[in-house]
Amino acid sequence: MSPMDTTPTAPGAPDVPTAAGPAAAAGATGWRTHEVTNQVDELAGHSPLAIDPALREALARAGADAFVPGLAEYAIWLGRPETQAIAERINRVTPTLESFDKRGRRIDRVEFDPGWHALLAAYRRADLVAMPLRDERPGRWAAWAAGFYLHGQIEAGTLCPATMTQASIPVLRREPALWEALREQLFSTAYDGRDLPLAQKRSIWLGMGMTEKQGGSDVRANTTRAEPAGAGGRGAEYRLTGHKWFFSAPMCDAHLVVAKTPDGAPGCFFVPRWRPDGTKNAVHIQRLKDKVGNRSNSSSEVEFQDAYGVLMGEEGRGIPTIIEMATHTRLNCVVGSAAMLRQALAQALHYARHRSAFGKRLVEQPLMRAVLADLALESEAAMQLSLRLAQAFEHQDDPRERTWMRLVTPAAKFWVCKRAVELTGEAMEVLGGNGYIDDAIMGRLYREAPVNSIWEGSGNVMCLDVMRAVARDPQAFLALLDEIGQALAEDRAARAEVDALRALLATPPEQLEALGRRLASRLVVLAQAALLRRHAPAFVADAFIASRLDPQWGAVAGTLDTRAVDVEALLHRAFPA
Repeated sequence: MSPMDTTPTAPGAPDVPTAAGPAAAAGATGWRTHEVTNQVDELAGHSPLAIDPALREALARAGADAFVPGLAEYAIWLGRPETQAIAERINRVTPTLESFDKRGRRIDRVEFDPGWHALLAAYRRADLVAMPLRDERPGRWAAWAAGFYLHGQIEAGTLCPATMTQASIPVLRREPALWEALREQLFSTAYDGRDLPLAQKRSIWLGMGMTEKQGGSDVRANTTRAEPAGAGGRGAEYRLTGHKWFFSAPMCDAHLVVAKTPDGAPGCFFVPRWRPDGTKNAVHIQRLKDKVGNRSNSSSEVEFQDAYGVLMGEEGRGIPTIIEMATHTRLNCVVGSAAMLRQALAQALHYARHRSAFGKRLVEQPLMRAVLADLALESEAAMQLSLRLAQAFEHQDDPRERTWMRLVTPAAKFWVCKRAVELTGEAMEVLGGNGYIDDAIMGRLYREAPVNSIWEGSGNVMCLDVMRAVARDPQAFLALLDEIGQALAEDRAARAEVDALRALLATPPEQLEALGRRLASRLVVLAQAALLRRHAPAFVADAFIASRLDPQWGAVAGTLDTRAVDVEALLHRAFPA
């Protein structure tokens, strides 16, 4: 038998034996079985803004034209194959903890792949941390939401420190001394990943520390103690002792932490990594969490051992203070989950348009078309709601906008984040086994999706917040239903659903709490229907309302009655071919 002789071929092409013959094909390079065909690479090398007409329309409607050129440039960078490769790598090469230096000094440092710093630097350079809180131009919150949405389609873990830093700004503004010291670093568009005292940094990141193992969402059950170093009171130094079960992004330059003051009431404290005298603060990282998803980002357990902290606000007002921060982070959860839905849809549509089965492309198969159309409806509805909520944050002096902000935001966090968990799995199924591979983007989306549903309050906590908001101001809830009802005045099924929600207010209080998920989910679907009726083409709104208000809808994606839906128009709008 002659030895195998091959000639060089193009990268990725199969080796082709020369005249040495087919018998040589089992040589040193292994068995040659077939040419690879009908395989579809992941969608890459595109601008996620350019292929999203609904998002571009929403930005124009919000008056955000001044921000669009910058967003377009950022979207091109995000869509580059090189950027997507960074996103894949930093979720595989995960952060590591270095507790001590080579000589045994405690450093509690988390090391990241360089790609982590590259993505955070790009986000900061695009002015997406502080822009909506500093810029006065109209459309700023919609522009921020669009930038967050675009970034979240490529990589979600880096949005954790960005989210907490942005949400800390309104809280810190209430503390004149801290704000004066930190304002320029919070507003900065320069990236500074060095582990140094605050005064030496060009820009800073902030995190949160609320959760303890015995309490979880019940922050009042926390046991971490804060003792005043002197007289105590607002702006005074305290010493914190205790443990945090989840301490997000421990390499942030400072964290806002809830701890109990001597009278037993919770306070909110500003706790930096370094004390003002330049020594390392006594915030000791015990370990990094091995999470299901969100792998690029570090989450940790920490011990405070007389850690330096500054009281923000009054003693006993820690929970209202931190909840103000959580109001912003919950919006980010909604936008982030909408981003995952969008990326899952784009990848599924791309795959279906290029993969064939049973003699047709997948996108031509009737049942697959029903699934893809359903995903397209869900994605646009989530995006429209995200940008509407962002606009409410921009105009929160308006009582009507405050209702959207305070009542619809937790409802949206409950619903949209839940839908992302389910529908990233559905989109993965479009790719079949290729989607289930661990190093593929669909697997990463599927693992990532639950974090937004859990972080900043799980589903039940969100629904309880909705119910409390309704109980505090039922008239605001009724006014919101009136607004939604006006947009859906021509839709009989929607009007009936609005009336049913009004009737829920007559439910005895002891029974109403158990209906929290029912009320929140129906409210969000109606809000999405109203937004689509006002802002989307009729073929989108008609299909959404007909399906989502159908009593038979909801068990699985793809139950859409495509006989009454313009599927081709839906798919083209979702991702113009």
